[in-house]
Amino acid sequence: MAREREEIDFDPQEEVEELVLIYRARGLGEPEARELATRLMSDPDTALETLARDELGIDPDELGGSAWEAAITSFLLFAVGAILPVLPYFFTSGFGAIVASAGLSTAGLFFIGAAITLFTGRSVLYSGARQILFGLAAAGVTFSIGKLIGVTIAG
Repeated sequence: MAREREEIDFDPQEEVEELVLIYRARGLGEPEARELATRLMSDPDTALETLARDELGIDPDELGGSAWEAAITSFLLFAVGAILPVLPYFFTSGFGAIVASAGLSTAGLFFIGAAITLFTGRSVLYSGARQILFGLAAAGVTFSIGKLIGVTIAG
């Protein structure tokens, strides 16, 4: 938002052109798009809110929080996500623990992907499957590096 404010102050005509392109892409003709963009850019506060919504795709009214909130939330969610694959080993061992660990990890990855849809608007199935794919890729890379440097699992 601060960067958009600077762009409005530094080069308002460039911001008008961006809005014209956005409104033309939405079906307005050149004159109507230019008139609307120019009118919206005449008030800096309205311009900032409009650019946030139309260019950045964010709702300024929903912005909030703090760096501390983000850090604490990230830490807690990371800790929960990190404990899922280890949890079965507290209760069992061997092949059963491996299967349970894989199942919990897959469910956790799908849940994270599904939660992301609140921000992206994509389908739950698409985002969940995508997150599982990325998780499997990360696990594959980790396994390969371990295999490459000679790490073994003692049982």
